Amino acid sequence: MGMGSDMYRQQILDHYKNPRNKGEMSDPDFSHTGENPSCGDTITVNVRLEDDDETIEYVTFTGDGCAISQASASMLSEKLRGLTLSELDAMDTDDVTEMLGVDISPMRIKCAVLARQVAQDGAKIHEGDVDIDETTTEE
Repeated sequence: MGMGSDMYRQQILDHYKNPRNKGEMSDPDFSHTGENPSCGDTITVNVRLEDDDETIEYVTFTGDGCAISQASASMLSEKLRGLTLSELDAMDTDDVTEMLGVDISPMRIKCAVLARQVAQDGAKIHEGDVDIDETTTEE
């Protein structure tokens, strides 16, 4: 890891200390909560869709947790704007780690992907594909 990784670490710290889109949303099209019990992270993702009921117009999140989980939620809230629910569904762990820009240890990967999993599960619930109360990173 060189100087570039230092820049990404600073970006993660900035999103953790100054989260984007953190807060409640009135009248979201869907809202879903999840947790990472191994680290104590909890995140609720709120999504408002465009009139086509497929394109993400706006995302907010609430929750508490480690710097990685909160920074990831903040970055994801910006990244998802303008994407479709299909594009959200197609996101994988590599997309999240690329967004964060640093190598994530196996112990912290659950922290990094929590917001993505919560958003994906919330979309699946909204579309009627699954019926779950809360997402968890534990299997």
